[in-house]
Amino acid sequence: MANRGQFGSKFGFIMAAAGSAVGLGNIWRFPYLTGENGGGAFVFIYLCCVLLIGIPLLFNEIALGRLTGKNPIGAFKDTGSNNFWIIGAILSLCVSFFVTSYYGVIAGWTLGYIYTSLVGTEMSFAEFQANPGLVIPLFLGFIGLNLLIVTKDISKGIERASKILMPILFVLVLIVILRSVTLDGAMAGIEYYLVPDFSKINGATFLKALSQCFFSMSIGWGIMITYGSYLSKNESIVKSALWIGVLDTTVALMGGLMVFPAVFAFGLEPNQGPTLVFQILPQIFSEMPGGNIIGAFFFLLLCIAALTSTISMIEVPASWLIDEKKWNRKKAAWIVSLTAIVVGIPSALSKGASGYLSNMSFQFSGLTITSFMDIMDFVWGSFFIVIVSLFISVYVGWVIKPARIIQELNLGSPFFSEYKIAGITPAQIWTVFLKYVCPLVIIIVILNQFNIV
Repeated sequence: MANRGQFGSKFGFIMAAAGSAVGLGNIWRFPYLTGENGGGAFVFIYLCCVLLIGIPLLFNEIALGRLTGKNPIGAFKDTGSNNFWIIGAILSLCVSFFVTSYYGVIAGWTLGYIYTSLVGTEMSFAEFQANPGLVIPLFLGFIGLNLLIVTKDISKGIERASKILMPILFVLVLIVILRSVTLDGAMAGIEYYLVPDFSKINGATFLKALSQCFFSMSIGWGIMITYGSYLSKNESIVKSALWIGVLDTTVALMGGLMVFPAVFAFGLEPNQGPTLVFQILPQIFSEMPGGNIIGAFFFLLLCIAALTSTISMIEVPASWLIDEKKWNRKKAAWIVSLTAIVVGIPSALSKGASGYLSNMSFQFSGLTITSFMDIMDFVWGSFFIVIVSLFISVYVGWVIKPARIIQELNLGSPFFSEYKIAGITPAQIWTVFLKYVCPLVIIIVILNQFNIV
């Protein structure tokens, strides 16, 4: 059997798993979705999704991975899955792979903006992303950085990189927040961000908040199953998962604190969509004392956040090739990365470089999504993440039964089945959420998206 490797420490696992969760989803995607969906009201719904849906499913995926010691498809097979349920595992690999293909393009933009911020290049974001001579080499360069890490053993590659990159990320985020909240007029942005206006909520808000919760916390990607398979039996999944959830949510909230005070301080609109970070913030940085340095710092932290996420996305299909095809780690990582580059080229060209790819559109239940990249993000980064999460929660809750997962969760955390609150154990509460609350909420959100409820 291929040598899969293992995380060397609890801290290493938490940093790697939190690094997967903490990415562009927190610092690029969360602020723009918040800006598009009413500010504080979206934040409130997002936090409810994390607490009621995200954390229980995080326990579930990590425990399923450690129970079987396998990649997502192997985990389903080892627990007796039939051909129907295995669809969920296959889709989780697809989510990680296809999101890598366009996520790497966006991450390449962050590499380019480190340079343009430092030298003060006069180029609009629209010009930048429409220039294939810039975006494709940056995309290739970013995937190359991932290969340097993923081709190494788990403890020497992903774990070591995450231990270094994650603390640096937190420090850089704090630096940008301190500058943003001390600008004149920043308080209006803080109020917009943290004070909910529930009149701005509609059915679509719930799908976006739920899919952002899954996108941000790496639920439904197969990542947490894969990382769980590398976790020692001596470590507490319960404590580790809670740390991952807290760290991920904290960085998401900090992402908003970096962006919205500055947006309002400079009299700009928060509903700029995906271009919010790349289009608005460089203008803001350019008007600050030492803005070039702050801007370069900001895009460096975006790049680091993206890197800690993409190494985990590449790891999911790579782990399947290592487990099932008996490939060595280097070969698996290279094949996944090169294939992701080929699939990602249309995304790189779909923001102005190619008229056909930029203008292609897709309609779904009243929504019109335009450009190849945005279609990929909706299909894989929003819709199928939610579908996979439903598959996994129903599969564990109703097919293999929660008892097997609870045994795994008890390792390192015996209190999970012993400590009682009003006569009820945490394991019993988790079971109710896994079997009933999570699937029901996900189904209602999906049906609402189809205008059925």
